[in-house]
Amino acid sequence: MVLADYTFGQALLTVLEVFLFAAWLMILFVIIGDLFRDHSISGWAKAAWVVFLIFVPFLAALIYLIVRGDGMRERALADRQHQQQQLDQYIRQTAGSGGGGTAADELTKLSQLHDQGKLTDAEFEQAKAKIVG
Repeated sequence: MVLADYTFGQALLTVLEVFLFAAWLMILFVIIGDLFRDHSISGWAKAAWVVFLIFVPFLAALIYLIVRGDGMRERALADRQHQQQQLDQYIRQTAGSGGGGTAADELTKLSQLHDQGKLTDAEFEQAKAKIVG
């Protein structure tokens, strides 16, 4: 039986190998993502880095992290800030078109309802306080 010859130490070594392989893949994907996120280098330089990462992966990753590692954090933060700004803009557009509008729009609607007699003075003041405050 094959499993009878597989010791606990070999199982732990296999788990360690799988972990190291997964960590290596994560590092490789982070490097490639950073490489293509950076618009300051040319396409030829990007192609050279990718070829270098394919044919001499460990050395290339180590050199990349040493040479370009300082800017990786800044590029990642700038990308996240850009994504957050796009999300905020989308949320503002969606919320604005949903009928809520700005505070000035809400106050105009309240004023019109008050002028038409559909809101009492107390209701108008209470609703205005919610919008302004």
